[in-house]
Amino acid sequence: MLFATIDIGSNAVRLLLTNVEVVEDNVLFERLTLLRVPIRLGDDAFVRGKISDEKVKTLVKTMCGFKEIISGFNVMDTMACATSALREAKNGDDIVRKIKKESGIDLKVIDGKREAKLIYANHIEKNFDPAKNYLYIDVGGGSTEITFVGGGVRKSKSFDVGAIRLKEGLVLKETWEEMDKWLSKNIPMENVTGIGSGGNISSLYLLAKKINNDPLRYDELKELCQTIGQHTYEERITELGLKPDRADVILPACRIYLSIMKTCNIQTMHAPIIGLSDGMVHELYQKHKKKFME
Repeated sequence: MLFATIDIGSNAVRLLLTNVEVVEDNVLFERLTLLRVPIRLGDDAFVRGKISDEKVKTLVKTMCGFKEIISGFNVMDTMACATSALREAKNGDDIVRKIKKESGIDLKVIDGKREAKLIYANHIEKNFDPAKNYLYIDVGGGSTEITFVGGGVRKSKSFDVGAIRLKEGLVLKETWEEMDKWLSKNIPMENVTGIGSGGNISSLYLLAKKINNDPLRYDELKELCQTIGQHTYEERITELGLKPDRADVILPACRIYLSIMKTCNIQTMHAPIIGLSDGMVHELYQKHKKKFME
């Protein structure tokens, strides 16, 4: 059965079409199509507090396009979520209503706790050693979602520490301190493996020339961060092969990952290709699980 999920983030808007099959009690999730449209809502939301009319028009047009694509497939259910940019924009509610009116898509603006829960719904830790502790880290444009899993315990927290915010100098010192204190209090400082998700860590993983989910070591990421910092914005595009809308936020994102890994004494991180959209697919599956069984 086919599900469609839409993630309206601070740096881009994504449509994911995923096929889900149950084969001999095993649930298989197969990504069919991922469309990414680089609409940077975070620049408006975090700096000006409001999404510009021009970007609203582009966003609505994109959502109408997504609706047309979805209608061309036999999609069982659709889920659309918006994160920190629309959470903070003064005109966020107006945009949600406009999207509903123009495209028919029922968009939900979710808080950081809900976002962390959806990312964790991927349950990537089940593919690794169950005796270890794992820290899910998703560094977005406006916020970072963290979920600790280990010893039968799960704890989640969202912080307004994001790549766009850091690039614009909008991350408060108090917020950094709050994140460090929470990590020091809630995360054991040994036997913890990182699980990174989202576009930033995927780009860093590729730059580090990692394949087949090989772990990315802290020292490798630190060296990569230094290498990126030695390149200009233009060189990151022409020489490192980054997309223009990724080239200016990749260094702040890298610094956030390094900071969290250092605080928690994390020596390695896995970077499976997962994100909020994939977590939404898992939730949709749970919603329709009974139909699958039938």
